[in-house]
Amino acid sequence: MHIDSLLKPFQHFGVHLGLARIVKLLANLGNPHHQVPVIHVAGTNGKGSVCAYLSSVLTEAGYRTGRYTSPHLVDWTERICLNEQPISSEAFSQLILQVQGAIDHNQESPTQFEVITAAAWLYFAQQQVDVAVVEVGLGGRLDATNVCSQPLVTIITNISREHWQQLGPTVADIAREKAGILKPGCPAVVGPLSPDADRVVESRIVELQCPIFTPQPARQIATGWAEYETIQNSNTLKYPLPLQGQIQLTNSVLALAALEILQEKGWQISEAAIINGMAKTKWPGRMQWVTWKNHKLLIDGAHNPAAAEVLRDYVDSLTPPPTPESQQGEQTTQDSVTWVMGMLSTKEHQDIFQALLCPGDKLYLVPVPDSSSAYPGELAKLAADVCPELSFCSTYPDLTSALDAAFTPTDNLVVLCGSLYLIGHFFGMGNR
Repeated sequence: MHIDSLLKPFQHFGVHLGLARIVKLLANLGNPHHQVPVIHVAGTNGKGSVCAYLSSVLTEAGYRTGRYTSPHLVDWTERICLNEQPISSEAFSQLILQVQGAIDHNQESPTQFEVITAAAWLYFAQQQVDVAVVEVGLGGRLDATNVCSQPLVTIITNISREHWQQLGPTVADIAREKAGILKPGCPAVVGPLSPDADRVVESRIVELQCPIFTPQPARQIATGWAEYETIQNSNTLKYPLPLQGQIQLTNSVLALAALEILQEKGWQISEAAIINGMAKTKWPGRMQWVTWKNHKLLIDGAHNPAAAEVLRDYVDSLTPPPTPESQQGEQTTQDSVTWVMGMLSTKEHQDIFQALLCPGDKLYLVPVPDSSSAYPGELAKLAADVCPELSFCSTYPDLTSALDAAFTPTDNLVVLCGSLYLIGHFFGMGNR
């Protein structure tokens, strides 16, 4: 059976935080998660790239490495990887059938995310992985991934106001949920936090007596290269940084600090494995340059205000993309950006527009297919309020027509963003 049809019965249970259902389901499967050493990663943004760095380096170091992330861009199988390779559709379908067979129908049904998470734990146990890098789905404390009592390392990347409908209205509330992945005595690597979030996380770390590591961001030393002062012995490590944007100077050191903790525990991770693993890291759909109909296009899944600020900073750091005229010696100026955007209805649209839009920019708005999309017409009104000096703002029925319009005629930088689901749709159209 196709994965979609196997998972469909669980779709209508939606987001329903709590550990009782997943704990019962895993018990019925023989507690596979107890057989898997885990690195657990929470945070508002940056979780995925931290998981990607860790998985790439640990694979390079010769360890059998599982990786569980969400959401996927095009195919469900992207969520569960072994040594950087997605699980096969056949194996995934078999796992879901196994999980379905373990569901007690006299109890409350598990959610779709819980079914997939149980499948991931089962796969990693069956494959006898040396380590699984596991990304939190939503929050932390009550997330279905939060069933391991003794992770090797926990990582909290950063905390800002997202999913507040489920996690609580303030940054402190959200921090309390994310800090729920911390476990007594287990080392914690924590990225830069706002004072409100920091207070909450710090008090939890003290309470649980976790050794804490808060590495300083790396320094960029050349295009695509950074250097980092190691925590244990203050050596300087120079390493390649293939993912784009200033934020990767922070995300990458969270992964490197976690790897140092593993080295201290006796894991064999050489400097060559770190350098080669970092160089090979791929994390599609995040500040990625692609070609669309012979045009250069920047795509990014930025879908909350903090990620939008990071994207705007990156866009502002770019020199103008070369045009045929500029290559013949004429100067062109990059003074405005063309945005092609769609967003989900649940996101902070106004704050995202405030972070992204500048006077003179153009905005092409589309619905996000097969999702709870915000209406492009309503977004257009909001964008005009947020940035009245836009040079152009219009809605389009679909992504292809918006991109066609955005590239005719322009020497602007064109950026597609607003939702990972929209980026996934773009890839699904064959734009790999």
